[in-house]
Amino acid sequence: MLSRKVWLGAAALASMALMASGAAAQTIGFSQIGSESGWRAAETTLTRQEAEKRGIDLKFADAQQKQENQIKALRSFIAQGVDAILLAPVVATGWDSVLEEAQEAEIPVVLLDRMVDAPDDLYLTAVGSDLVHEGRVAGEWLVEAVNGEDCNIVELQGTTGSSPAIDRKNGFEEAIAGHDNLTIIRSQTGDFTRTKGKEVMESFLKAEGGGTNICALYAHNDDMAVGAIQAIKEAGLKPGEDILVVSIDAVPDIFTAMAAGEANATVELTPNMAGPAFDALEAYLNDGTMPPKFIQTESKLYTQEDDPMAVYEAKKDLGY
Repeated sequence: MLSRKVWLGAAALASMALMASGAAAQTIGFSQIGSESGWRAAETTLTRQEAEKRGIDLKFADAQQKQENQIKALRSFIAQGVDAILLAPVVATGWDSVLEEAQEAEIPVVLLDRMVDAPDDLYLTAVGSDLVHEGRVAGEWLVEAVNGEDCNIVELQGTTGSSPAIDRKNGFEEAIAGHDNLTIIRSQTGDFTRTKGKEVMESFLKAEGGGTNICALYAHNDDMAVGAIQAIKEAGLKPGEDILVVSIDAVPDIFTAMAAGEANATVELTPNMAGPAFDALEAYLNDGTMPPKFIQTESKLYTQEDDPMAVYEAKKDLGY
């Protein structure tokens, strides 16, 4: 494996060669997790739009939620000699070997919306939100919403082992720590999907007196929340009233749920990670400018007071 110093030196020489020829990055591989949620679909759409706008030939690979498919895709991109790789990693661990292969091939890798447990010299930069902060914002909203009343919480976690599932859980738990009136009584993965979110919520409701023992639902993404809302309604309860609903992503459908009074709050995760990623790659490949190791996007809290239908109208054509 090349050392960091040697790799950066080789990359700098490659950048100078690109400058001398007047060339720019034209071929970029994009390994996407899949399409497990509306947010993920929007990220894919916006990445393709950004690539087309910039004249980039985007090689797209859908991993269908399987890490082994992503590793195969990365190796295929390396074999094709792409100029750079975008990676939205399905899980945090197990990337060292293939990232080392990309490094040896002098192909910079940019992480999108999720982190990996690997030495940070194996990737150029990561673009994403502060996932812990997202969970903390959701938890802080709930602390204020219940205003000291006792509240039993059920939690729908994201894909086991993924950085959003880990960090959004940690942030939420940090926010409610020290508030003895708030207790997470059940927590289980819903794999970030509506179908699984509904299925797991049904089991929570059955286990907790038909839902009478549940005060609030915290879902690691909106799609699981939307599935859970359906389960709550089918159980004869009113989501948003009988069970408070707070989630993360701010996809269009959660705003229709909020407008109907069936969801209470969501924390936005912008799907346009590609814009900052392409900007960083362009600067790096053109003149060797090293980006910061983490490029943070904004996270915003939306509630029913934020005219949810107006937000829905603004988001509905973004590819969700």
